[in-house]
Amino acid sequence: MSASADRKLIEEIFRREAGRVVATLIRLLGDFDLAEEARQEAFAAAIEQWPSRGTPKNPRAWLISTGRNKAIDRIRRDVLFRTKITDELGGHDAATAIDAADEEIFGDDRLRLIFTCCHPALNPEAQIALTLREVCGLSTQAVARAFLTGEDTMAQRLVRAKKKIRDAGIPYETPDPAVLEYRIEGVLAVVYGVFTEGYAATAGAQIVDVELCAEAMRLGRLLDTLLPNHAGVMGLLALMLLHDARRASRTSDSGDVILLDAQDRSQWDRGKISEGLALVDRSLSIRGQVNCYAVQAAIAALHVRAETSRATDWPQIVGLYEVLLRLQPTPVIELNHAVAVSMVDGAARALELIDSLAARGRVTQYYLLHAARGRLLQQLGRSGEAKEAYGAALRGATLEPERRFLAARIAALQGICATPVS
Repeated sequence: MSASADRKLIEEIFRREAGRVVATLIRLLGDFDLAEEARQEAFAAAIEQWPSRGTPKNPRAWLISTGRNKAIDRIRRDVLFRTKITDELGGHDAATAIDAADEEIFGDDRLRLIFTCCHPALNPEAQIALTLREVCGLSTQAVARAFLTGEDTMAQRLVRAKKKIRDAGIPYETPDPAVLEYRIEGVLAVVYGVFTEGYAATAGAQIVDVELCAEAMRLGRLLDTLLPNHAGVMGLLALMLLHDARRASRTSDSGDVILLDAQDRSQWDRGKISEGLALVDRSLSIRGQVNCYAVQAAIAALHVRAETSRATDWPQIVGLYEVLLRLQPTPVIELNHAVAVSMVDGAARALELIDSLAARGRVTQYYLLHAARGRLLQQLGRSGEAKEAYGAALRGATLEPERRFLAARIAALQGICATPVS
């Protein structure tokens, strides 16, 4: 194998195992920064040694063992910390190997790390950023890009988040069963936040960040493995899979937006759809665990089950949104419910619902509310008002493909509004 192929293989292994390795190193070393440095030193050692010695049978265990030993060596060189931290490590005097028997604890380490990163003492943005960095293994630069901020700024945010974990004594543990249900909802919200930012970016030149979507689904699969038969976990994973299955059809070759009713359904990923539908059925079959993610996944399932847009079971979707509003009465869900109502009861009734939502001062700055109003007004033939609504949406939109879409709608209405009435 060539040197470049060796390097590519090692980088792929590191990419796959980075989160697992740092999770276990944090448990063994008791410090985020020390664990990250140890992981990097282990990776550097792998690049140096594996091409000549061969890739170990258990790369993850090798990286953990090597990283831990290098950290211990570093601690021993630091006289000020030798006694304190070496005692915490159990007073090891020799290099400690991690063998395959320890594999069973690795998953628990990642779960502990997820709960630590998603602790309610941290603000939601810090939770997502820290999860991307520590659990997903994304670089600080990649995390900064997701938040549309500079790398130095993001690095400082991550340092503050880790300092808060240390200073507040936030435990590196999976919560007790008594509070697990409460805490898992926060974890699911963070994972969904990662996916949402990837699937519908808040700004930039592209609608989808494939890497963020993949990381969110990877976390969902991890949670499904570690917390089997949890309706919320299965529902969230199903929701992400069913949405991501439509990714290829959401934009044109030039990157322009394609709405759901105009998407080429032959481009949808049937493998992800099949997996997602099975998870939806499992999540809804668990008695006493009606969950908002499972209901949203059930809505997504009705969309992907329909062979055409016209064949979509809109009455059932409206009913599911009414269930969802009882579980999670948010303005965004209320807006989505109104859009679904337009497909059953017509644009006029849906417009009444959206105007009621706006009159209550809810999401009036949300550009998609104005975009939805514009479409309904356009369907009702109220072109001048539709143009104004699309204009309000355009002023609030920051994603370039959506801005182009809204500008095209306005341009199309310009001619209608300028045409004399005969």
